[in-house]
Amino acid sequence: MPHYKVAHLREQGIDLIIIPLESRFGTIGNSEQAAEIQAFQLRVDAAGLSGTVVPVWDAGGNRMGFHAPRQWHPFFNSLSLAFVQQNLNREIFW
Repeated sequence: MPHYKVAHLREQGIDLIIIPLESRFGTIGNSEQAAEIQAFQLRVDAAGLSGTVVPVWDAGGNRMGFHAPRQWHPFFNSLSLAFVQQNLNREIFW
């Protein structure tokens, strides 16, 4: 059964579920990204976790790509993939 390690963080009173994905995620179209995020959100909810799903990926050039609500862009721009990896604290199963 496939599973994903995620970072369940609380920032400024908001729960975030950060899911590291393969670099490929950054190359797919917006509608496909939205569909995958929705599928992850359903799995996260089924696992009993609360929070907004935010996928992250290696965008090359020592940058982390992410798909987050606009108001969270400054926060995610301050993060690195190393930080996310160090904070993986939950698993969701597919």
